Amino acid sequence: MRKKAFVLIVEDEQAHGEAMAEALRRSDYACNVVDGAEAARASIEQRAPDVVVTDYRLGGKLNGMDVLRLAKRARPETEVILITAYGSEELARDALSQESEHRAYDYLIKPIDIDVLRDKVQRAAQQALVARSARELNEELDEAFEFSGIIGKSETILREIKRLKKIARSKSTVLITGETGTGKELFALALHHNSPRAGKPFKVLNCAAVSETLLESELFGHVKGAFTGAVVDRKGLIQSGDGGTVFLDEIGDMPMQMQAKLLRTLETGEVLPVGSNDTQYFDVRFVAATNRDLQELVRNGHFREDLLYRVHAQGALRIPPLRERREDIPVLVTYFMKQANKELDANFESVAPDVMRKLVNYHWPGNVRELRNVVSRMCAEDEGTILSGEGLPDTLRATTDLVAAGPPNLAGMTMADVEKLHIMNTLRMFGGNRERTAKALGIGARTLYRKLSEYGLK
Repeated sequence: MRKKAFVLIVEDEQAHGEAMAEALRRSDYACNVVDGAEAARASIEQRAPDVVVTDYRLGGKLNGMDVLRLAKRARPETEVILITAYGSEELARDALSQESEHRAYDYLIKPIDIDVLRDKVQRAAQQALVARSARELNEELDEAFEFSGIIGKSETILREIKRLKKIARSKSTVLITGETGTGKELFALALHHNSPRAGKPFKVLNCAAVSETLLESELFGHVKGAFTGAVVDRKGLIQSGDGGTVFLDEIGDMPMQMQAKLLRTLETGEVLPVGSNDTQYFDVRFVAATNRDLQELVRNGHFREDLLYRVHAQGALRIPPLRERREDIPVLVTYFMKQANKELDANFESVAPDVMRKLVNYHWPGNVRELRNVVSRMCAEDEGTILSGEGLPDTLRATTDLVAAGPPNLAGMTMADVEKLHIMNTLRMFGGNRERTAKALGIGARTLYRKLSEYGLK
């Protein structure tokens, strides 16, 4: 089990409690032993356990059922195993009843068999950790920001969404930059749907997927007889998208001759179909996207500088690669898993912790598109309610290590800024998991929450 489970043992006979704890610690569980219900209450308030092993009869006013209720109220997914004396099993069995408000997971009969204890704790811990993981994933998805299909909670993606909202209502051409698979067309759609042109046509042209000879006809249209095979007049995307938005994907791959014609259309609004002498005028907004460095293409003579200025009129929306927004990965995984549930009529609720760690730590060269495909594949090949990684490709099985990066230059930064940066990076490394982040930083969870609030990271 990759994530160490925390077991609280409540036993008024201290020697018995320590003996159980020692046996469980050898199986790599974290344990705390207390001698009564009140001490159990304090321990639960300090750190909610994954599993509670408690004697039914305890010295004092409270008993094991009271401990059960305390644990379940603090964290519903905590599993409780009751210990009862021989002949009193009926008390424990009642606690396992479906009708109980707070159900126990199982019970043990004194004298306790250590092997039976380990087995029951192991199964209870596995169930508790899976349930906790499912809750945390759903909470992260609830906390995530969703805007026109764009999902995330990272500072980088939220910053670009904020800019997108401002730009959407303008008429100017917009440039979207980002690696392959980051979601450039999704951003273009969001621009369209949040602009005054919403409800009008949204047309897409992939400049890298159409041959140079057909690109002009696809965009501007052609008249009958313009070339061999042109047996009828044909509307181009600009005409068919009149009043709406035309999305030019991978504009960096557009041939130079075509760039000159596009520039004229952007400047004058004129459209000249192939083979025609009659200029037409249509009202469209252009959104361009590229995964290439247009400035570098300009320097190399492969892209017109004046066209770059024209498509860059509003500045560029930069979609960060997935490796720069790792805290969004658990959110996206949960979202794609829920989508796959609908498509496959499946019922996956959570992802095994070691699988999620692999997903968060992978470098994702194909970005969000690759992540979506991997999650869909896992859902198609796995069974049950937990994604155990049956469909993980070999590239993800091979390693769980993040690619090492050079240390940042901290010179000139205040100590507060250094601490903030370190907390942000550690949070990102653990996919936004605050408990794991606090542990890695060597501070308590409350201290981490306070610092997140102080630095505006909450």
